[in-house]
Amino acid sequence: MTMTGQQVPAVNLYERRAGDSSVYTTAELFAGQTVVLFAVPAAYTPTCSNKHLPGFEAAFDELQQCGVDRVICLSVNDAWVMEAWGEQVGANKVQMLADGNAQFTTAMGLDQDLSQAGFGVRSKRYSMLVCDSKIDKMFIEDKGFEVSDAQTMLDYLKRS
Repeated sequence: MTMTGQQVPAVNLYERRAGDSSVYTTAELFAGQTVVLFAVPAAYTPTCSNKHLPGFEAAFDELQQCGVDRVICLSVNDAWVMEAWGEQVGANKVQMLADGNAQFTTAMGLDQDLSQAGFGVRSKRYSMLVCDSKIDKMFIEDKGFEVSDAQTMLDYLKRS
């Protein structure tokens, strides 16, 4: 499992925005920047749609005031799903990125097999602070939604 102090994995992540597709390397996304990335098990699911993503969207400006350059929502879905989900939830500030083949998720060691529920391989729910491509802090959920929320990240940033 990738841990605090280590570099984020070198993979490509995908985005669709306003009908345009983009591919980003993790170096492009994280190098020289302070980034909050939060990962969800699946787009459109209740906790992800009602709490996790809206919480980070609402906290975006306050996160920027704490020195965050970019906030990324990551899921093992395709870029079209991430774009549509972001539009439905009203995510205009959070960058919606797809890890369609679970390459980032698996390289982080945060994959989980949810085949019994019909989801296949998905990401665990977590958030992390990345400073210049190095993981500064991780909040990984055991079960439920208790530590990977926007307020926990804001509290950490304000204490740091």
